[in-house]
Amino acid sequence: MTDLYAVFGNPIAHSKSPDIHHAFAAQTGQAISYEKRLAELDGFATAIQQFLEDGGQGANVTVPFKHDAYELVDELSDLAERAGAVNTIELLDDGKLKGHNTDGLGLLRDLTVNIGVELKDKRVLLLGAGGAAKGVMQPLLAAGTAKLIVSNRTKEKGVQLAREFGDCGFTCGTGFDELKDKPFDVIINATAASLAGDVPPINPGVIAADTVCYDMMYSQEPTAFLKWCAEQGATRLHDGLGMLVEQAAEAFVIWRGVRPDTAAVMAKMR
Repeated sequence: MTDLYAVFGNPIAHSKSPDIHHAFAAQTGQAISYEKRLAELDGFATAIQQFLEDGGQGANVTVPFKHDAYELVDELSDLAERAGAVNTIELLDDGKLKGHNTDGLGLLRDLTVNIGVELKDKRVLLLGAGGAAKGVMQPLLAAGTAKLIVSNRTKEKGVQLAREFGDCGFTCGTGFDELKDKPFDVIINATAASLAGDVPPINPGVIAADTVCYDMMYSQEPTAFLKWCAEQGATRLHDGLGMLVEQAAEAFVIWRGVRPDTAAVMAKMR
């Protein structure tokens, strides 16, 4: 029997999730079907209900429905509760829905396993204070970072996000214009600026040659942020394709109980 899964979003045509999960299934011998489903902007709950009536066993959730999913599910994982967003829905044996957030774990695994970054005792700069940043705060702090600075165009939002996670480790918020000439070990761009070809207006002095520069966005060509980092002399440049594949793998483990080989799938996606 083939189990049905899907990713919900609006828009959704661009999603690579079906390719990734079908590759995982072929590799691990799992019998699944995985679809893209477009939900109306005010119709997420209806779309999920229809999916369940169609026999759906689990779902991924992307923009703009991660908060809708958070409100819809019956139970939340610890990470989803802290993130205030759900990107993976699990259908439990009793018919209830459990919400997970695998974004932070996906980023962490890409950084530490695929790229080989040691985060313990490192100074990390997180650019942006929106949903993407909030989803990765707890895993980054749990990795033992010495200091996690949340920098945002609007300083107050960065300060607020840091305050929310102050119990998880040393973190503080600041405005883009307050960053000084002191290089960070790792810089993560969690803003959507690269989608528009823009770069957060930060001090070039935060980058050294060995600074790991990571953009959560991904594309065939280097993103605007990574191009700018290279112009400042950075040599360790990485986009978010690995995060995309790794967060999908975390969802696959939740649904199927087996971890796929992500390296092979990432190579294929490239």
